[in-house]
Amino acid sequence: MEIFGGIEAGGTKFICGIGTGPHDLQVVSFPTVAPDETIRQAIRFFRDAAGPRLSAVGIASFGPIDLDQKSATFGAITTTPKTAWRNVNLVRTMANALAVPVAIETDVNAAALAEAEWGAARGLEDCVYVTVGTGIGGGVVVRGRPVHGLLHPEIGHLRIPQLQEDGFPGSCPFHANCLEGLASGPALLKRWACAPESLPVTHPAWKFEAHYLAVAISTVLYTLSPQRIILGGGVMQQAVLFPMIRRNVMQIVNGYIDKPQVQESIDGYIVPPQLGTHSGVLGGILLAHRSSFVSTTK
Repeated sequence: MEIFGGIEAGGTKFICGIGTGPHDLQVVSFPTVAPDETIRQAIRFFRDAAGPRLSAVGIASFGPIDLDQKSATFGAITTTPKTAWRNVNLVRTMANALAVPVAIETDVNAAALAEAEWGAARGLEDCVYVTVGTGIGGGVVVRGRPVHGLLHPEIGHLRIPQLQEDGFPGSCPFHANCLEGLASGPALLKRWACAPESLPVTHPAWKFEAHYLAVAISTVLYTLSPQRIILGGGVMQQAVLFPMIRRNVMQIVNGYIDKPQVQESIDGYIVPPQLGTHSGVLGGILLAHRSSFVSTTK
């Protein structure tokens, strides 16, 4: 039987898995450290866990990534704040080491694909997946395919109005107070000098967080009009956020989008991922499944 490999290459950790879908997924995770060491661990996992039965690997990676298959640097990470990872070509390195086809997508596009195939957007043609963690990213699936363009969606770097009472300068090295600079996990840590998971539910951090995420989600709703919006990532593990975000989105929209999904059942429109913490790695496995997304290095 064919075995497919998936990698969720995150800014904090790598999750590597083998299988054909959620029912037979086997995973291992390890910290994202120097590129050579991290990639070496991933290669070792696939060799030990699958060996010659490995048919293809799909990579769901932090970015930005060069996804232009005609480009000489296809498969390379580009202007990431993780400077040691700039210009690291994940596709070429993994394909040369494992001698199998390798596909690549952004971590959030891949997660959106997996949720559309097996999870919270199953049966829908369109969805948006936003992850709020080490960074903030947005994946967009339209008619079952991930959206690319000049680059790929970068929802985390939307510029949004900052609350007057919020004097935090922001933490993004490129844009300071963009969405990621105001609402990512590192932004919360820098702003409040406390890990997000340690902040009580009554802390004012969550009022700011819910507001900024709701502004961004409303922008996505206006511009892309997806059939469902999925919010994942470590910061979204704070249970108080979902009802606050939904309430804020409804206030921002203010009845303009007269659809029952927003006006009557927003709890089923802005939702957590059904695949939990495995959306990204399962997205990688799905990429490996789908030959139209697979490229082999030369």
